[in-house]
Amino acid sequence: MPNLIMRFDMRNPDFGASTQALYDAALDMAVWAEEQGFDILQISEHHCSSDGYLPSPIVLASAMMARTKRIRLRFSLIILPLNNPLKLAEDLAVLDVISNGRIEVVFGGGYVPEEFEMFGVDPKQRGALMEEGISTITEAWRGKPFQYQGRKALVLPRPVQQPRPPLWLGGSSKVAARRAARLADNFYTPDESLYKVFREEAIKLGRDPGPWSDIGTGFLAVADNPDSEWKRMAPFILHECNSYGRWQQKAGSDGQYIEIDDVRALKNTDLYPILRPEEAIAYARERGEQGNVCLHPLISGFPPKYAWQQLHYFAETVLPYI
Repeated sequence: MPNLIMRFDMRNPDFGASTQALYDAALDMAVWAEEQGFDILQISEHHCSSDGYLPSPIVLASAMMARTKRIRLRFSLIILPLNNPLKLAEDLAVLDVISNGRIEVVFGGGYVPEEFEMFGVDPKQRGALMEEGISTITEAWRGKPFQYQGRKALVLPRPVQQPRPPLWLGGSSKVAARRAARLADNFYTPDESLYKVFREEAIKLGRDPGPWSDIGTGFLAVADNPDSEWKRMAPFILHECNSYGRWQQKAGSDGQYIEIDDVRALKNTDLYPILRPEEAIAYARERGEQGNVCLHPLISGFPPKYAWQQLHYFAETVLPYI
């Protein structure tokens, strides 16, 4: 059985549901996901986004962890260069205590120009800030005094998970892959060739993180009539794809998203599978035991009423068979 993931980024463009409705639904859906046997809640971080993309993931994570008991929470990802690593170490340690050791963290270097401008961070320093930040957080979680930029530092409480919560790095380059091999437990990428670079480097350093896992597209919906569901969801899916596409184009970075206005062409990219139940069962099984099946029910402010319909239909027609 693949890992079952419920993903939230809390976007709410003008045509979507209200902010309050989305946050209320997200908390209820986190509880529902645990009850249904999902493995992971996944939330992200972005800033300066006109559609309200989640800027404070640790706050939302705290509410989700307070309402659940078993399900894990993955930050995918936290933009490390935009955060103070000492404060991050403190907040994440407290969250690990609140959750009784149920968090895992993917750190990334970021790529959206407006975010770096907003926080006064030079994007050319991303690599150095990643190196310093990861080293600082790892040292902080030891719970002993240490030196940070020439100053005495102490971070308590320690996380429940020892020696630390699972720490991943995300990235889209060989440099990022090799950095992850040196500093992190795993590498978060949809690119199998980049994961190979990471694994080869990790083996050279004395450990084998294991084979690549298909992290999927971050979206799946199940419907009796996919064409009809595409008509209903098209504005929301287009918004997400185009938002990511614009960010990536501005940054000059490679990524799976593109700016597009042709719904038929977007359907053909397979980034947003809307499948019949039997197709969804096959899709899930193809991911394998280490792969991910990720639902994104509130995509771009998709109304909770319809999102709940999709979730219940998934639980009825797909979940018992995977």
